[in-house]
Amino acid sequence: MLITKTYHDVPTKLDPNGRPIRIFVIAPNVPGYPNAKFPGVVCFSEIYQVTGPVERFAGQIASQGYVVACPSTYHEFEGPEPIPYDVEGTDRGNKYKIEKELAAYDEDATLAIDLLCSLKNCNGRIAATGMCLGGHLAFRAAFDRRVLASVCFFATDIHTATLGKGKNDDTLIRVNRGDLTGKGELVMIFGKQDTHVPREGRDLIRKMLEDANVTTSFLEVQAQHAFIRDESSKGRWDAALTRSLFAFMMEVFDRTVGRDLGDRVDDGGSIEHVC
Repeated sequence: MLITKTYHDVPTKLDPNGRPIRIFVIAPNVPGYPNAKFPGVVCFSEIYQVTGPVERFAGQIASQGYVVACPSTYHEFEGPEPIPYDVEGTDRGNKYKIEKELAAYDEDATLAIDLLCSLKNCNGRIAATGMCLGGHLAFRAAFDRRVLASVCFFATDIHTATLGKGKNDDTLIRVNRGDLTGKGELVMIFGKQDTHVPREGRDLIRKMLEDANVTTSFLEVQAQHAFIRDESSKGRWDAALTRSLFAFMMEVFDRTVGRDLGDRVDDGGSIEHVC
């Protein structure tokens, strides 16, 4: 499917400098069908903002028939341009990550969802995804009832509760109090060799989600951090594994937002134990 690319500068309330957030939108284009409507996906980036790898990832989703919104995360500190994948860029992105208010991260997600729902080519059925920092943001986006599925790639800082200013986020606290229970479907994908989220951290996240009865798929694969980044991956990109997990993600999106199944009804029945 062909795609188009554009952006919207959306006013924010929590940016101390009064700057808007730039949200890049990549959408399907079907010639001859100007009134076509598609589900939406918010795609949250790493600490480097919307880089080439993030844009290509979002473009692949859009080409499957989804309107994809990519927020520029660090609009409080600089423009929407990508941050380089070098040492200085990494230090800058990590610095911004803990200077930005947690509420501002949540506002960005709300604005991206609001934007998708306002677009004439989006039908209002919303999913989310992201990698690294963006994996955590896609996780938090799932607190919004409009988000019917979130697929989170190697989400950082959930297990340590260190996202945002003060390094004291409430992500797992909200899971524990039931803020994800009975909502959308969640997929967590981690590399078992990921030094950013060690085994103890992954085990904690899994336990918290299962204890809260969140509808979750938890995948651990033979990979390091950033294994889906097809540029400047520092030797960690696994193209074959990325392709496989992309297909897994699209199955989730196609099933949860690609079709309008109506409201979920729990029939209360138990699963029969058969061979």
